[in-house]
Amino acid sequence: MARARRGAEDAYFELVRRYERPLYSLVARMVRDTALAEDLAQEIFVKAFRSLDAYDPERKFSSWLFKIAHNATIDHLRKRGLETQPLEEAGDEGEEAGLLRTLADPGAVSPAQRHERFEMAQALEAAMRRLRPEYREIVVLRFQEGLAYEEIAEATSLPLGTVKTHIHRARKELAEILGSLGYHPPSETRRASEP
Repeated sequence: MARARRGAEDAYFELVRRYERPLYSLVARMVRDTALAEDLAQEIFVKAFRSLDAYDPERKFSSWLFKIAHNATIDHLRKRGLETQPLEEAGDEGEEAGLLRTLADPGAVSPAQRHERFEMAQALEAAMRRLRPEYREIVVLRFQEGLAYEEIAEATSLPLGTVKTHIHRARKELAEILGSLGYHPPSETRRASEP
């Protein structure tokens, strides 16, 4: 970061390399459009690099970058009044080759387990789409990006208590939505099947 602030081009590239996936993932989940997410992610990096002098080295870089991403994405959505769209389905390209590799590996997950996981992932994605956008963002920051509650509060400009409440409510809503789709925690499933 210090080298990037001094203008070292290779330092810029290293920061992009480290943070492009998590940043894109956050933006894509917020706007639900892959092409738009790519464009916004590029704009966010440009904004961040133009604002490097405003970066406080006492803060974690990822929190600072996610705050810029949060603000830029929310501003874009407000200006455009965009309808959210589902993410494109995972590409079918290479799926057959992946299946062949899985079948050839004796230690691999069985096709039935793979299918079950795929269905669960689809159900979770559908449940995430039904969450309020502010819940969805916080869930992504916490469980996908691994940010601490304090870092999420900093990135979203929400009080720490609100972050904790949103995460609690989002988890509860996700459980209810998944339950309505037929998915229950393993302990509930075992209890329901016991005589």
